[in-house]
Amino acid sequence: MRFIYLVAVALCAFLVGCDQATLIKIFTPPEEESIAKGYVELLQQGKFDQIEHDLDSSLMDSNVQNTLSKMAAFFPAESPESVKVVGAHIHRDKQSSKVDITLEYQFPSKWLLVNVTTQKNRDVRTVLAFNVTPIADSLENLNKFTLVGKSALQYLTLTCDVGSLLFTFYVFVLCIRSKDMKPKWLWSIIVLVGVGYFAVNWGTGQWTYQLLAIQIPCFSMSHPPYGPWTVAAYVPLGAIVFLHRRWKMKITGESIPPPVNALNEKPEK
Repeated sequence: MRFIYLVAVALCAFLVGCDQATLIKIFTPPEEESIAKGYVELLQQGKFDQIEHDLDSSLMDSNVQNTLSKMAAFFPAESPESVKVVGAHIHRDKQSSKVDITLEYQFPSKWLLVNVTTQKNRDVRTVLAFNVTPIADSLENLNKFTLVGKSALQYLTLTCDVGSLLFTFYVFVLCIRSKDMKPKWLWSIIVLVGVGYFAVNWGTGQWTYQLLAIQIPCFSMSHPPYGPWTVAAYVPLGAIVFLHRRWKMKITGESIPPPVNALNEKPEK
């Protein structure tokens, strides 16, 4: 068990120490990255026939050449200063594999996002999607967490999220210091439980909610590599239940009973 704990700690430390580029690189097969870059090079060189040969039948129409020409026009004549993978999704089954690669190109005068989705069925590879999108800056800068220029809803969600965390931490300390908790270890976990959430995309301001959700600890701020942050505020139900039982104990003068049916244990008399 001690060895397993050491391995888990080492893995967490490794992931925390990795930057976004390193994490993406770990989960992106070099062969698939090379294939995606190869299609972009064909586009830049104007070799549309080779791309068209690999296009899925659903993408084939009379305007394919014109569409590829417009996509190629986004690329400036100068060489890119950097090219990196900012998104990678791979799905494999017994007969085929589907790979979705997103590349970020930095040129002296502009930034471009290129998405290439391919599918390999046995030895036949087809292109399911091929898109070029100009962006104002790098995804890392565009999705950077900042407090400037946000809506009232975003500020409110962040305030509730941080407030819920501080409230939960305060109640957790009370739980640890309590001498009448039975079993204390179980209550210490229950105090950290949050239910339901109201979440907002910190980049776009789009919001969503979910009533049937559980979070431990009662706090959430997360983002995928190079993606926008999502701030979610949870209801600190576990902490509220603890305070209610603590208040009830003071009123009745009784010790706090353990949660009903917890581990099939009966309250001590």
